[in-house]
Amino acid sequence: MPHASKKPITLAPQRNRSRSPASSSDNPAFQAIWDTVSIIPRGQVSTYGAVARAAGLPGRARLTGLALRLAPDGMHLPWHRVLGAGGRIVFPKASPRFREQARRLKAEGVAVKDGRVDPTRIMTPDDF
Repeated sequence: MPHASKKPITLAPQRNRSRSPASSSDNPAFQAIWDTVSIIPRGQVSTYGAVARAAGLPGRARLTGLALRLAPDGMHLPWHRVLGAGGRIVFPKASPRFREQARRLKAEGVAVKDGRVDPTRIMTPDDF
């Protein structure tokens, strides 16, 4: 009898799977991050790391990015007010997300030069 070859089963990587708002909205760490981001005032910014520390999650800057990525669409978080270390927009400069974040910041009176904002606009955990 000829040997039948089996086609391997592959699963999509976790990051390509659809959002699960129910599971992410039940996550207390995500909720703490969302609550912290929601209080960043118009015209101010913070960093992923500072948001994590202010939410009681020191050292979890990447979790802040994940929480923002998985936030339910209806939440309307001011995601554009969260930047990388040193006030840098983390998206690639030619990307639509970079342009959208820069546009939103400029609309709030936050100058963006070479993908960075003025350090005096950056809130620290003590400012929350």
